[in-house]
Amino acid sequence: MRSFCSLFVALLAGNLAAGQATPFQPVTARFEKFVADGDLSGAVLLVGTKDKTVYEAAVGKRDLAADAPMKADTLFRIASMTKPVTALAIMLLADEGKLSADDSLEKHLPEFRGQWLVAAREKDALTLKKPARPITLRDLLTHTSGVAAYPAGLTDVYLKRNRTLSETTVAVSQLPLQFEPGTKWSYSNSGIDTLGRVVEVVSGMSFEAFVQKRILDPLGMADTTFYPTADQRKRVAALYRKLDGKLAPTPDGLLALPAHPQHPIPAGGLYSTAGDLAQLYRFMLNGGEADGKRLLSLKSHDAMTKTQTGDLSTGFVDGMSFGFGWAVVKEPKGVTDTLAAGSYGHGGAFGTQGWIDPTAGRFFVLLIQRSDVVNGDASTYRAEFQKRAVEAMTKK
Repeated sequence: MRSFCSLFVALLAGNLAAGQATPFQPVTARFEKFVADGDLSGAVLLVGTKDKTVYEAAVGKRDLAADAPMKADTLFRIASMTKPVTALAIMLLADEGKLSADDSLEKHLPEFRGQWLVAAREKDALTLKKPARPITLRDLLTHTSGVAAYPAGLTDVYLKRNRTLSETTVAVSQLPLQFEPGTKWSYSNSGIDTLGRVVEVVSGMSFEAFVQKRILDPLGMADTTFYPTADQRKRVAALYRKLDGKLAPTPDGLLALPAHPQHPIPAGGLYSTAGDLAQLYRFMLNGGEADGKRLLSLKSHDAMTKTQTGDLSTGFVDGMSFGFGWAVVKEPKGVTDTLAAGSYGHGGAFGTQGWIDPTAGRFFVLLIQRSDVVNGDASTYRAEFQKRAVEAMTKK
């Protein structure tokens, strides 16, 4: 009776590690050490398969100053892990025949018509020419469009959200392309945001409303949002960075919203939980089906998750390629050596990571909040989590 009660209490606390100590204890122990060493305030870790969660643990603190424990339902700013959601929105519209990945961008957003390309740079002067072809949606989905970054005066959209998606997209459309579309890979927040504007124009809905109706609600992702409610804010993990060798709080600009925020940030605006992300990743692992219901065609699912960038050098670690919105492992090596070729996923600016291995039939969710993780895709946190989790599943 005592052991059952102990397990029950652990489950209520949202920390399943106590009930799965045998194979997964090394995973939990490693992150407890990260916390004890002052590298992380806390973390939520989850490993799942097509039909269930096999491991979930919450370690450390959600907020050090408040002495608030990390819990399974803690919300994290997942930043660029939003990008695959935006790509999914595009492909849902493709399934309806309302657009195609091979459409020119100007077909849906006329403001991009007649763009110029930077041919040469000399001191403060630019030489412009016409690009060989217009940008396509495929280029935006794979970060190969050449679209310019936001001009300096608009970078505050990621903090203030005081410009609409329409306004920021128009601003980008008036800047020359940085390279010929399709010839180079360059990670582009403005490009993914532009896809969000395409969703608005084609669907006739705001981007956030479309995502809510077509993705979050059908997948049961009740705690995934661009704008956390007052109650959800109480569960948001605090953001930290290392200062003089210790964790120091960093303000989360997205929570300092105006009374009526206007920009959802399709490239990185979502907050979510491990459980909600498990719903999304399980949906992808099941080929676009959720609870036996097909929401995304298998054709669109496969297009999203296969290499679309050919031999271009892409990604933030070696051996990578890109599909539509997802980074795809082309050759497992280094931090990806525990994943099979064809695995796909995405990270976020604050160290969060989510990866799906269809060959092994499993996925991994790592949620932390460090603003100074230079490259989360190559982080020790990701490497240790995947390595130990795979070892645990191999033992089972």
